Amino acid sequence: MPMHVVTPTIYSTALSRMAGLEVMLKIESVQPSGSFKLRGVGHACETLLRSGATHFISSSGGNAGYAVAYAGRQLGVGVTVVVPETTTLKAKELIQSEGARVIVHGSSWQEANAHAQSLLDTGAVFIHPFDHPLLWEGHASMIDELTKQCAKPDVIICSVGGGGLLAGVGEGLLRAGWGDVGILAVETEGAASYAAALKHGYPVEIPAIHSRATSLGARMVCKRSVELASELSIKSLVLSDSEAFQGSADLLDAHRLLTEPACGVSIASLSRVKDCFPQARRVVVIVCGGIGTSAEQLRDKLQVNREASAG
Repeated sequence: MPMHVVTPTIYSTALSRMAGLEVMLKIESVQPSGSFKLRGVGHACETLLRSGATHFISSSGGNAGYAVAYAGRQLGVGVTVVVPETTTLKAKELIQSEGARVIVHGSSWQEANAHAQSLLDTGAVFIHPFDHPLLWEGHASMIDELTKQCAKPDVIICSVGGGGLLAGVGEGLLRAGWGDVGILAVETEGAASYAAALKHGYPVEIPAIHSRATSLGARMVCKRSVELASELSIKSLVLSDSEAFQGSADLLDAHRLLTEPACGVSIASLSRVKDCFPQARRVVVIVCGGIGTSAEQLRDKLQVNREASAG
């Protein structure tokens, strides 16, 4: 029995009117761990447990780490999550609330990840936040559900951090026979590692992360997400942090759903769909969710944006 739940796909009247498109929302924010991550993480953890794993180790100060902690508790397996120093207290408390051990190490995810790898011993397995076939296979289940919940869209919109969600969407489209559906891959300025990879034709490491959409903060995407660009019609779009926060606010206003700006940037991209896919009429937005934003934080950041614009 999978750990993730079947999530609803709903028609958005408000966003359809705003975008001039038929907009459907795949509501992944209602997963038990708060984001789509549980699909792939749960699938990976269950598979690796059957292969003899006795401990799960991960390196994520956010949604992936929380999903691994949740999966470990559900399966009765110990979990260690290594997080960078930049991880919020809220995120650490959430991960610990699932019974996981949290280790703070390094100033970046790369440093935390290297330390997590050093902890592996007999019986322990590493659950990568975004770069593993088991993750993509699990994430692809959302496309399996979409084929039963709505008519085939012209475009699926998803946010890109390390490329795990994109890889899962791509794998799902291929196995569903929906290879003619376009994908709009959306990032924020200062975290556009996928746009950089497409420009070069292979994953490249960007120098640093400057975006406030921290869940998109992978300096290099997984190779599979780049390979899929030669198998499917994938367009890259990079928007500002301000647009990402406004997208979260628009989603909150329209559907009472609070999500991170890493998810809000996909909502913000709706106004640009026809620039990338001129023939598009029906789109599905993956509302990927996330544990990293409270209503108060969103209000504060929107106020900062307004003051900056006024100044």
